[in-house]
Amino acid sequence: MNFEEKTIASEQIFSGRIVKLRVDTVELPNGKTSTREIVEHAGAVGILPVDDEQMVWLVRQYRKPLERVLMEIPAGTLEPGENPLDCASRELEEETGLHAGQWERILGYHSAPGFCDEYLHLYLARGLSPGKMNLDQDEFVQPVKMPLEEAYQAIFAGQIVDGKSIIAIQYLYYLQGK
Repeated sequence: MNFEEKTIASEQIFSGRIVKLRVDTVELPNGKTSTREIVEHAGAVGILPVDDEQMVWLVRQYRKPLERVLMEIPAGTLEPGENPLDCASRELEEETGLHAGQWERILGYHSAPGFCDEYLHLYLARGLSPGKMNLDQDEFVQPVKMPLEEAYQAIFAGQIVDGKSIIAIQYLYYLQGK
């Protein structure tokens, strides 16, 4: 069976600083039509920094869509044409005040393909050294470091709830043979 949907019409509804929203009219495989609401996003990076004492660095920040403070790995949106590793390095220093001497790509994935085209690149950062935090004017974060085991348990306690952080922490946990 053919599962593809043919776009008949596309209308941009909103264009913001971070996302665009369009509504596509599509022809379904059975010949009927439907609409699809699609969020367009430039892509992003997430970084799991690990220091020499095997402490992971996270950030606390308020997330308006959930109306609560979350604890997450440092992350940020790609600038147009920006190399993901360059973005990861920039975001790590901006949000934690750290530089990394060693980078390892964990993986990349589509965060919510049912309605969004965002592609997220995840990195493990080691060989950490001090830099200088340089937050955007509308960004308020607090760096937090904790043992990997504590971060892993925070996932199951519902204290770490976002996908990028869960994936990165579980990757490191299993990489270390836990």
